[in-house]
Amino acid sequence: MLKNKSALFLFFLIFTSFLPSQIKLKSDDFDKTIVAEKVRTEFLHAWNSYKQYAWGHDELRPLTKSFRDWHSASLLMTPVDALDVMYLMGLKNEADSTKEFIIQNLSFDRDMYVKNFEITIRLLGGLLSSYQLSGDKKLLDLADDLGTRLLPAFNSQTGMPYMYVNLKTGGVRGEVSNPAEIGTLLIEFGTLSKLTGNPIFYNKAKRALVELYNRRSPIGLVGSSINIETGEWTDSTSHISGGIDSYYEYLLKCWHLFDDKDCKQMWETSLAAVNKYLADKVHNELWYGQANMFTGKRTGTEYGALDAFFPAVLILSGDKKRAEQLQESSYKMWNLNGIEPEVIDYKTMKISYGSYQLRPEIIESAYYLYFFTGKKHYLEMGKKIFEDLIQYCKTDAGYAALKNVETKEKSNSMESFFLAETLKYLYLLFAPKETLDLNNVVFNTEAHPIHKTWAK
Repeated sequence: MLKNKSALFLFFLIFTSFLPSQIKLKSDDFDKTIVAEKVRTEFLHAWNSYKQYAWGHDELRPLTKSFRDWHSASLLMTPVDALDVMYLMGLKNEADSTKEFIIQNLSFDRDMYVKNFEITIRLLGGLLSSYQLSGDKKLLDLADDLGTRLLPAFNSQTGMPYMYVNLKTGGVRGEVSNPAEIGTLLIEFGTLSKLTGNPIFYNKAKRALVELYNRRSPIGLVGSSINIETGEWTDSTSHISGGIDSYYEYLLKCWHLFDDKDCKQMWETSLAAVNKYLADKVHNELWYGQANMFTGKRTGTEYGALDAFFPAVLILSGDKKRAEQLQESSYKMWNLNGIEPEVIDYKTMKISYGSYQLRPEIIESAYYLYFFTGKKHYLEMGKKIFEDLIQYCKTDAGYAALKNVETKEKSNSMESFFLAETLKYLYLLFAPKETLDLNNVVFNTEAHPIHKTWAK
């Protein structure tokens, strides 16, 4: 029999060292469950604030407890963008009532110009994802109607889409576009083709992607802007940030989603060029900066919140080493001021643009890295980011963006992607792994999960 506390403690250490690993993991699982439930609670806080002050409109303005519509009439941006989150979080009653509201009230028969890219990733992607999760064909009918109304955007000489299209008349405008807005359409349009049996959507979006790729420079890079009527580049600066970012994301993901070998080849050659000319080692840290698309010469050392999507893409492609290194750089940027700025100069670690728009990309990458590596480090990272969001961005009516990450002054904005992406990725990071299997699901760039149902 043990006679004293020291002996008892020694026995406890020896005994616990022989416990099976799954027993040791229980405390982590319990902690994850608590955090996932807290994220769910914060989602409901933001969603109920939207319902109270902005119901039926595109998005909430949290500081004035009012609303903002993108156009002359609401397209229910927040409800459509947030619907699949509710299904994933198990909020079925809320999701079903929101779905019925969307079906009864959302109309695309509007004489107004919309941005093809934003409407595609938020609304078309949201409708398709929620159709797959709910099984309600009326959502697919809405998606089919929307996709058909967006098709005139592709009626350029090159097949690359105009930036804006009129949902009623089919009028187009905006001939100067960028790789992201041209090349971030195939997941949504391709899925619409697979689910409706109409190949026109896939063919139009695929052609736009290929036409853009074919205009890359001799060293394999694309620039920041291009005239879609002439096919001539108007800005030769290359990078992985906003305006180009999701072009690279879709090359990889469309290969995975559609088994498209052209996308595989385009991704592999593009990634090689990106890693050769845009990757930058500074202070033994990995960053991605700017370079001239024709010469590869370094033109800038800026990295920001939007660039932080790239670790997720890297780990999805199998490049674990670069993915982990770049995520550490993103996290360093986040911790400079307790929350990430829009852009920093990674050479000087000085802020270039100091706002924070409630962006999800660093959380998205933490989720991917945790899913594929299982390292608790990424849970701790996500928990810290979540706590910072609550501390600096929560208001009594939802969450607010920040005008300045140094002063923490709030901005009167809560875009729909805060619900659709930021809180979704946070929830998935801590939710049971089987909630979604990244091996069988592809997220569009607005975090709408698409299931490859047509492959069965």
